[in-house]
Amino acid sequence: MSAPHRTAEEIGRTAAGPRPVPSLGTQRAAADLSHVDTTLSNGLRVLAVRKPTVPLVELRVWIPFAGEDKLHPATAEVLAETLLTGTARRDRIEIDADLALIGGDLASGVDPERLVVTGTSLADGLPTMLDVLADALTGASYADAEVERERERLIERIAVSRTQPRTIAREALQKHRYGDHPAVREVPQAEDVAVVTPEQVRALHRASVLPRGSVLVIVGDIDPETVIGDLEKAFGGWASDRSAVRLPALPELTGGNVLLVPRAGAVQSQIRLSAQTVSRTDPRYPALQLANLVYGGYFSSRLVENIREDKGYTYSAHSGFEFTDQTAVVNVDADTATDATAAALMETRYELARLGLVPPTAEEVESVRQYAIGSLVTAASSQGGLAAQLSALAATGLGVEWLAGHPERLAAVTAEDVANAALEFFAPKRFTGVVVGDADVLAPKLTALGDVTVGEPA
Repeated sequence: MSAPHRTAEEIGRTAAGPRPVPSLGTQRAAADLSHVDTTLSNGLRVLAVRKPTVPLVELRVWIPFAGEDKLHPATAEVLAETLLTGTARRDRIEIDADLALIGGDLASGVDPERLVVTGTSLADGLPTMLDVLADALTGASYADAEVERERERLIERIAVSRTQPRTIAREALQKHRYGDHPAVREVPQAEDVAVVTPEQVRALHRASVLPRGSVLVIVGDIDPETVIGDLEKAFGGWASDRSAVRLPALPELTGGNVLLVPRAGAVQSQIRLSAQTVSRTDPRYPALQLANLVYGGYFSSRLVENIREDKGYTYSAHSGFEFTDQTAVVNVDADTATDATAAALMETRYELARLGLVPPTAEEVESVRQYAIGSLVTAASSQGGLAAQLSALAATGLGVEWLAGHPERLAAVTAEDVANAALEFFAPKRFTGVVVGDADVLAPKLTALGDVTVGEPA
């Protein structure tokens, strides 16, 4: 005889009332990760971590890759697209074949701050992956045909990207925040890419693909002590007396007017606000992290409840941190219909003020604390997730110890700490930013709100 069907509500109740929800156990990042954090003879910092959950290895190479030249962003993009298309020892097909035999993959990408190479392979195929990677880092050939082919593809992708509202809004925010700083040039101009030559790409590789000051993170089914010797041998030919080029320090944000960037005929607006915060090493960071979650950092946040769930102004609203070298800002993003933009900006500012004046309750703080710790543990549970986290940390000089100790720091935060962080860092006057949309429709209402000026078209 089958058991009678019970609803979720019936299952969750007893004769004495609702079943108590069991308390969460102590959550912490894996503090017992066997690892080595050292610097090779060529100046490359290596963070090797044993995580033998599956017989795979994840690898991340982070190379500071800033440049002042006008053509640097375009040349860097072409370099990233063609770094793995051939060397003096292997052509594109041979690289792909060698990686396929070990269940491996390598990919590269670039932004104004860094060149990044990511890789994965079967654990027993690590020597091959390291050999292919070292071959590319020391001997990428940038054959004329490969550069020309990838350059044309890149021009097409840039043309499409530059029509996307999110790209337009990001570029407008960067220019408003940082003026002509090199960090602003995230998407090169198509006409600049079109004139990049193979020799310019080779010259940039020689000048900027350097080990000193760079970081390699390797996570997986490895012996950290042994793998350091393997890396020293594999990268012995990658050497230079010069250091990789770091991005110049960003100017500090001081708040100010929101800039309305005209985009004629747009049916949707992009709201992008930003304020200076503190780095991960600041003692106030854990409280600030929880304050951000309460404001807009997860789905049950105050901002989402207000402008998405309650008022329906946006499908997606979010706030989060952006780290660049040793600096950090908090960003607030929301996309809204044109006729809801002014109201959405007003409510976004209202929630910023309310966070400081009506601080998070003990219940709110505990909820976001559990979310923050749980998210950290979940993200670090896979080899790829752990490699990505450690790569981001290692780029600013941190490592396994910071990651392992962060749950403890979050657990020690009090409701008063969060209230203080909210009042200090989320005051509306600290924020600047942009709204990208149809200025003919938006300007009257947005300027009436105050602290909004109209800029040049996107």
